[in-house]
Amino acid sequence: MQPHLLRNRLAASDCGWCLRANRIGARHWIRGYFSVVSRLGDGVFWYLLMAALVLTDGVRGLTASAHMAATGVVALLMYKGLKRWTRRPRPFASDVRIRAWVAPLDEFSFPSGHTLHAVSFTLVAVAYYPALAWLLAPFAISVAVSRVVLGLHYPSDVLAATGIGAALAGLSLWAGAGVFVVT
Repeated sequence: MQPHLLRNRLAASDCGWCLRANRIGARHWIRGYFSVVSRLGDGVFWYLLMAALVLTDGVRGLTASAHMAATGVVALLMYKGLKRWTRRPRPFASDVRIRAWVAPLDEFSFPSGHTLHAVSFTLVAVAYYPALAWLLAPFAISVAVSRVVLGLHYPSDVLAATGIGAALAGLSLWAGAGVFVVT
C-alpha cells in the first residue's frame, strides 16, 4: 500500500473512533464524569496526591513527590515542544461533527498532555507505592479516555502520549535510582 494511502486510512480511522467516542459525551452523566476527571487531570488530583504522600509518609512521601514533580516538569517541556512542532489541530477544529464538551487548555492536539502526565505520574507513584495502583491506574485510564470523549484529542494523540509517558517514567525511574530511592 502507498504510504499516503495508509496515512489517509489511519487518519480516517482515528477520526472515526474520535467521532464515536465523542457521541458518547452527549449523555449528560457520561460527559459530567469525564469533565470532572479531565479537570482533576489538569493537575489538581496529582498535586493533592503529592501533598497527601508528604503528609502521610514524611520523607519517603517527599521523595516520591519530588520524583513525580521532576518527571512532571520534563513531561511539560516535552509535550509543549511536541505540540509546537506538530501543530496538529484538535478534533473539534478539524471536523464539525465533533464537539468540544469542555474548553481546551491550549490550541493543539498532539500529544495529549493530560494523558502523558497521568501515565508518567501513575508509573512513578506506583513504583514507590504499589498499593496505590488500584486507584491510580483506573484514574489514568479515565483521564486518557476523557480526552477523546470530550472531543479534545484523537485516539492516536492519547496512544502516543501513553507511550511517551511510560517511556519518560521508565527513564525517570532508571535515571533517578541514584537520586530517588524507591523502597
